Amino acid sequence: MTRDIIKTMSAWDKVVIARHKDRPTGAFYIENIFSDFIELHGDRYFGDDNAVIGGIGFLEGIPVTIIAITKGANTKENIERNFGMPKPEGYRKALRLMKEAEKFDRTVICFVDTPGAFCGVDAEERGQGEAIAKNLLEMSRLKTPIITVLLGEGGSGGALALAVADRILMLEHSIYSILSPEGFASILWKDGSKAKEAAEVMKITAQDLIDHNIVDKVIKEPNGGAHKNPLKMAAAIKRELVEEVYSLRYKDRKEILTNRYEKFRKMGR
Repeated sequence: MTRDIIKTMSAWDKVVIARHKDRPTGAFYIENIFSDFIELHGDRYFGDDNAVIGGIGFLEGIPVTIIAITKGANTKENIERNFGMPKPEGYRKALRLMKEAEKFDRTVICFVDTPGAFCGVDAEERGQGEAIAKNLLEMSRLKTPIITVLLGEGGSGGALALAVADRILMLEHSIYSILSPEGFASILWKDGSKAKEAAEVMKITAQDLIDHNIVDKVIKEPNGGAHKNPLKMAAAIKRELVEEVYSLRYKDRKEILTNRYEKFRKMGR
């Protein structure tokens, strides 16, 4: 796929690539970007959530906390990871690790690839909405830098719960939206089959979102998408993360909080 073709791609074309079954997962990027990663489990309330991977690792010798909402690389893994749809314990685990990062002054790096939070009865019984809302609140005032990378799908509050960040980066063919195009079409036009039209209206592509100052940077993908050359994609993400970590880690914490507040207050203007 050439760059000329990419420039003429529709929003729906981007949705298809973002959902591609071979698109590298958060687990892949953790393995290929960070060294000495140690995974930590559990939310200390209910249990563990395999849709969210969290732990500590090193980025070019710098200790960081890494949290990823991740899909699986195959059908078996997707079932284990609930197709990248976290339950409340996943968000609470993420918050536990963020608070730990704040205590030990580590930068938090989040990877997001989710169609949205799981909306099953068990998740609602355990306070799905409250868990997401608490993450939004606590991330807004977390006294350590936060960097979020949108890898594929970034759906609804389930994605935003790991994206109240100082720097928000998107892969070239990722998407970020209030809900899926199918859901949008079902609500607006009462017809889920109009998802392609909805994708155009919603302004969900990385190019749309950087034009509207919702995200800070778009990371180019290999021709055809990240799945065509996953290691090259991992190297590109790593370069951007190193740059962002160095730019944020020595900033005054009060300045970081003020800038984060202003960043989100300005969205939509």
